Amino acid sequence: MSRIGHAIINIPAAATVDFKNNVVTVTGNNITMTRELKAGFDLTIEDGVLTVVRPNDSKENKALHGLYRSLINNMVIGVTEGFKKQLELVGVGYRASNQGQKLDLSLGFSHNIIIELPTEVKVETLTEKGKSPIITLSSHDNQLLGMVVAKIRSYRKPEPYKGKGIKYVGEIIRRKAGKSA
Repeated sequence: MSRIGHAIINIPAAATVDFKNNVVTVTGNNITMTRELKAGFDLTIEDGVLTVVRPNDSKENKALHGLYRSLINNMVIGVTEGFKKQLELVGVGYRASNQGQKLDLSLGFSHNIIIELPTEVKVETLTEKGKSPIITLSSHDNQLLGMVVAKIRSYRKPEPYKGKGIKYVGEIIRRKAGKSA
């Protein structure tokens, strides 16, 4: 059984947490994030330490206890530090470029894929000669960032025979042996 819900959340000096009417508001670095909690859950804030308290030990509340703790922790990290994910395009002729919030991917299809990214997600592309292009995505919202990265990755998932596709930087693709002649 997970004990994530009982773990404390340290609140940095740059962030403030407010809890009223089952709505958690986290503010810091000119960013405000809110999330509604199920009725009965309570937050206790003492000396820069936040604890999530569940109303009873029902199975549903035990599951939501760890979830809410993780979501609030991600909100605190998001408004203070932010989240960053990097994708690498592995394959001959795979290219990436961006103009503002539009990401242009050339992945071996007959046409380029143009993705309009949300305003909360910042994108940078890096292309060096002799190296695979790298896409760097950053945001204060971890959930939105994960969804955007998963969508980009879904256009060309890494395949196990040649290792081509869109992968995370540092990800190791398990390779399979091809045909044996």
